[in-house]
Amino acid sequence: MQKVSDNLIKGNLENILDEAYDEALENDKFKEFVSRLKIKREVLKKYTSLLEESSIEYFNCKNCPGLAACQNKLVGYAKLPKLSGDGLEFVYKPCKYKKKFDEEERVNSNTMLFNVPKEIKEASIEKIYKTDKNRYKTILWLTDFIKKYKKDVHQKGLYLCGNFGCGKTYLIAAIFNELGKEGIKSAIVFWPEFLNSLKASFNSEVKSEFRNKYNYVKKVPLLLIDDLGAEAVTSWSRDEILCPLLQYRMDEKLPTFFTSNLDLKSLENHLAITSKGDEIIKAGRIISRIKQLTEYQEMISKNLRK
Repeated sequence: MQKVSDNLIKGNLENILDEAYDEALENDKFKEFVSRLKIKREVLKKYTSLLEESSIEYFNCKNCPGLAACQNKLVGYAKLPKLSGDGLEFVYKPCKYKKKFDEEERVNSNTMLFNVPKEIKEASIEKIYKTDKNRYKTILWLTDFIKKYKKDVHQKGLYLCGNFGCGKTYLIAAIFNELGKEGIKSAIVFWPEFLNSLKASFNSEVKSEFRNKYNYVKKVPLLLIDDLGAEAVTSWSRDEILCPLLQYRMDEKLPTFFTSNLDLKSLENHLAITSKGDEIIKAGRIISRIKQLTEYQEMISKNLRK
């Protein structure tokens, strides 16, 4: 008698599952969705309500213009079924926009910015302004650097001087971001503000903040010191901050880049003048290290900030 009762219950359950599944199939999108799964009806009908949720999320994803418009419960993901043994398992799968976003975040996380505009973090080789022929030499040098660096990390960097707004920082940031795709860490520091930041943290109670900032910049695989020469020179910033930093990177053969509105002779004059007077010998030490670390280029181009 118990066996007959169990069969009746099983039969009723099968009927309920069939009815619910057939009712769901009346929805064209649901029907299209399950037909794509290539899974037997006997398995699918046990998960009708979950499949209906998956169907909605699948089509939300299919017609979505971007992450900002995502209608799914978990932004950037669709809850989709897959076979697991004799049944189904429902897992969250990222959409193409989420994958792209995560990849960009991964790449961007490899480039540390200190007081540099956000657009520099988004610099890319594809977006480089290539119309001006005066930029060609620098662009070729930088793209060649990428190839050389992938074979040998001990490369010279570039001292790039030129007029205001010609895109010096953007060009170098673009190759840093390109190498960031390979997981290579880099830092871009706007030198005048970086010095102010170091000084502020040095004078605060939290001295570790000073050490952490300075040591990161000193040891990062790729470094760009941006707008060198725009800072107010002090003996402290030149002799205790810049000189040891350059010496360490020179000893370790770490590629170091500079942008400046000043050529090297003008930079030497700038670094020589402090409140203590004319200190040309100490300034010369800095220039000597820059020459050891870099190749020199001048780029006079259109002001892209106008």
